[in-house]
Amino acid sequence: MKHWTPNDIPDQTGRTALIIGGNSGIGLETARELARHGARVILAGRSRPKLDQAADAVRAATPGARTDTLLLDLSDLSSVRDAALRIAETETVDLLFNNAGVMNLPERRTTHDGLEMTVGTNHLGHFAFDAQVWPAVRRSSAPRVITVSAIAARWPTGRLDDLMSERSYRPMGAYAKSKRANVVYTLELARRTASGPVEALVVHPGSAMTGLQQHGNGPLSRVLTPIAARLLMGSAEGAAWPSLYAATSPHIPSGRFVGPAGRDQTSGTPRPAKLPTGADDPEEGRRLWAASEQLTGVPFDL
Repeated sequence: MKHWTPNDIPDQTGRTALIIGGNSGIGLETARELARHGARVILAGRSRPKLDQAADAVRAATPGARTDTLLLDLSDLSSVRDAALRIAETETVDLLFNNAGVMNLPERRTTHDGLEMTVGTNHLGHFAFDAQVWPAVRRSSAPRVITVSAIAARWPTGRLDDLMSERSYRPMGAYAKSKRANVVYTLELARRTASGPVEALVVHPGSAMTGLQQHGNGPLSRVLTPIAARLLMGSAEGAAWPSLYAATSPHIPSGRFVGPAGRDQTSGTPRPAKLPTGADDPEEGRRLWAASEQLTGVPFDL
């Protein structure tokens, strides 16, 4: 198999990429590469200073790069609505990256709207944004929606039967649940858009130190995480490759799961990956879609 790198990205001139979580980590590296290949990038995040710094970094890497920013807090559905409607009214979005997230919150917390924070941010915030920004996606002649999941989507603790962790809460269990939801949602989106031009793909980035690991469970975690990062984890640059591959490679079918093909799938050239067991069950997809509409109060009319 040919070793794919971002140098293989075809010219993206004339295409607009909206990257949720584009101010740091995988999202920022995705923005840098797409801008380098001619795309206009819209960086979405909840911190104005960080967004401005990220836009400056993209322009420093590619002088003349076209960048815009969008304030968006996935844990606040009013912010999600306002940001989505701002884009939906006038923009054409060719590449939509559901990339932002939180991980390993020590205690169960809730969003502004009372949703469990991890699933509420990592899945439901993206679902509500996608639903309301959809007119901008539909304007594109060849749109792709890329959702960033994780290897944790395969963990047995990721069952979706207690979506809001009301019966019990475990930090990494909630994370696994949110990452499985990313996969199930994307496959259901692919089924519901099968007759049109939209391609929905889901990726896992392998293992990288990207900022998600900031939430430890105590002093020991805060000491060990940087050590593990140096010894076991790849870079944010490499972790962005599956997203870039899914977004720009021709002839990749909608509904695919893409991840690194290296040892233990933690790094390496991106390739189609094995789905979490049962994630392609249409009934689970329908249940999650209905639950997502009910919990967010946002209908997703394709």
